Amino acid sequence: MEALLVAQADATAGTVGAMTPFLYGAAILAVVMLLWDTIEVGRNDAANIINAVFGSRILSRQWAIRIAGLAIILGACMSSDVIETARKGIFTPGEFTIEQALAIYISVYIVDTILLYTYSAFGMPVSTTMTLVFELLGASLFLGLFKEGDSINAVNWAKAGKVMTGIVCSIFLSGAMGFFLQRAARGAIREKWSGLATLLLHGGWIGGGLMAGLAYFMMVKGMKNVAVVKQIKGQLEATFGGAEALVSIGILWVFFAMVIHFTLVVYRKRAAKRLFPVMTVIGMAAMAFAFGQNDLANCASPGLAALTLISGHRDGLTTAAISEVPISSLSLLGCGVLLTLGMMTRGAQRVTHAAVRAGSAGDHVKLWAPHWCIRIAGAFLRRQKAAPSLAPVITKTQRGKTLHYDPLRACVIVCVSACVIATASALGLPVSTTYVAFAAIVATGMADRIFSRGDAALKLGRSIWVVCCWFAAAAMATIAAGLVCLTIYHMAVWGMLLCVLANLALRRIVKRRADAQEERVRQEAEERMHPEEFATEDE
Repeated sequence: MEALLVAQADATAGTVGAMTPFLYGAAILAVVMLLWDTIEVGRNDAANIINAVFGSRILSRQWAIRIAGLAIILGACMSSDVIETARKGIFTPGEFTIEQALAIYISVYIVDTILLYTYSAFGMPVSTTMTLVFELLGASLFLGLFKEGDSINAVNWAKAGKVMTGIVCSIFLSGAMGFFLQRAARGAIREKWSGLATLLLHGGWIGGGLMAGLAYFMMVKGMKNVAVVKQIKGQLEATFGGAEALVSIGILWVFFAMVIHFTLVVYRKRAAKRLFPVMTVIGMAAMAFAFGQNDLANCASPGLAALTLISGHRDGLTTAAISEVPISSLSLLGCGVLLTLGMMTRGAQRVTHAAVRAGSAGDHVKLWAPHWCIRIAGAFLRRQKAAPSLAPVITKTQRGKTLHYDPLRACVIVCVSACVIATASALGLPVSTTYVAFAAIVATGMADRIFSRGDAALKLGRSIWVVCCWFAAAAMATIAAGLVCLTIYHMAVWGMLLCVLANLALRRIVKRRADAQEERVRQEAEERMHPEEFATEDE
């Protein structure tokens, strides 16, 4: 009798670990879609990391991508708790069979790749974090409604609500910080961001404050799991108690202010000319590092989780037990490399250009927005009291490239964005680099009163259109992922093939329409900038 029970247990274990055609197909598709989605994230979300450096022409786009890419890879190697939030925080894998869980993860990637590609093709920034969260939510909810048992347990509503709250709060926090810091810095320095006399008076406290916040939030918050940082933070908490953050920032502020002032005294005009550009590059690298900890972990999580599920299944583990297996940092490093390659694509250029132009201090920009958004923006601007712009007069580089904003504003944008993202990573909350960076660009632009001249209604209308499309992306991600998940689960391998073919067909349609719109935008901008060349004889 005992031998019979042992034989039955062995047979059951063999069944649990058996590889079916569905699992083989899921394994192949998980790898392919992981690589594909990581590149798409590079096209859109990661492209926003270099906006400030590119818009102020501090570095060429290629060099900015190289520096940001290296920082992203380093951040990925120190991934925070965010990856677990995206992996099993939105839904509970233990509530599903392995086939159901795999259908969820794969459907997320199929929808995410076409959604990100569409937004990138039209030069629209969108959040990888937001789309992934709503795709996980939609796929698990739709599938949960059709499985036996209590479907409400399929979704971790409390965690999903916390993530959504974190994303919304990060937008307002980035916007508020960007506005007030930019207004304070601009009020003190005006357009003399490279003037030695002005920087000797104000450069220390402004630059020191920005660098102090950046250093504290990146090291104490973003790198809190590093042994040395953890030890130093513990000593500060033991000494200063609840005032540890304020004391640490104060000490760093004084230190950086002294370093900056000493550098200005010694190197004079050379230091004054390079102060804010160098700080902007440092801030961009810090922002990219925070991105690697947060957004990269999000986009890599579904694919790596799917592969972990399949590997654990072969070992006879349950779905709940497999979800506790840690994900290798080496895998995240590889994803960081692919993401950097995605930042070099043509679609990424469109996203960068459009985001920079929406916050440009220039009079005329090459942008597109629906007429109703432009009308709303125009009505809003007419209600505002006329006030002169605080931004420096826009100039061009020696190569004829437009300086959309000066290094002072660029420095505020990246420092604010990096601090917000690093803090969210420390709290284990996925936030959007796109939303945080875009909010900082628009808020600093409002502080500089860039919407008081030129194509102001178009730029503000574009910002309104971008925000509206964020909400549309959330709705599309939820519904599309739910339908794709049901298709894959019920049609198995054929469902995977059908959804991938639909993805590829949509890409062709999107590319054709996006290219046509890009040409229309270019022609309309030329007509606004040089109306005399387009005037007819009747006129």
